[in-house]
Amino acid sequence: MKIIKSLFVLFFLLMSVFSQSQNPKRQALINESLKNDNIKTQFMVLREKSPSYQNFKNIRLVYFNKLKSNVLDTLNSFNNKLKTANSKIDEQHTKIEKLNASIQEIKGNLSSVTEEKDSINFFGIKTNKATYNTALWSIISVLLLTTLFFLFRYKSSNKLTKDAKTAFKEVEDEYEIHRKKSLEREQVLRRKLQDEINKQRNV
Repeated sequence: MKIIKSLFVLFFLLMSVFSQSQNPKRQALINESLKNDNIKTQFMVLREKSPSYQNFKNIRLVYFNKLKSNVLDTLNSFNNKLKTANSKIDEQHTKIEKLNASIQEIKGNLSSVTEEKDSINFFGIKTNKATYNTALWSIISVLLLTTLFFLFRYKSSNKLTKDAKTAFKEVEDEYEIHRKKSLEREQVLRRKLQDEINKQRNV
């Protein structure tokens, strides 16, 4: 029984090999697929075009080795592409890190410039512009108010001085008039006195 079964299997194997060798069109199609098609198509062509026995496929060793070589070449190609891609990714990460560092440095410089722009050295002290403006306008306001106060005081003093000069002039004029009148009276009294003396001498 075992011998019959083995002979039966051998017969089918020989038949599949014979059918495969007798079908040059099928072989040409498999060879063409193994040369030009992608891996997925090569597997499909090899599965569909190879002869079958029960649940098995009778694949020629040369086709199997060619497919294996193609798969390994494809894997190597993908691995090389993956390495190149990873290398580029690492390079991009390095560039991104450098760019982030540059951005942080630029932000720091910008912050410093903005702070410097918004501040002024006031008596050697770095002061915010708003504070500086407030202090400056406060000083200007105080100086302006002080100037107005002294101007008002000057005008008041000037008016008082003018009034005092006017009053002094009036007093001076009155004194001059009074002095002249006193001199005239004195002259009149002297004449009268002289006249009396002359009268007394003549008597």
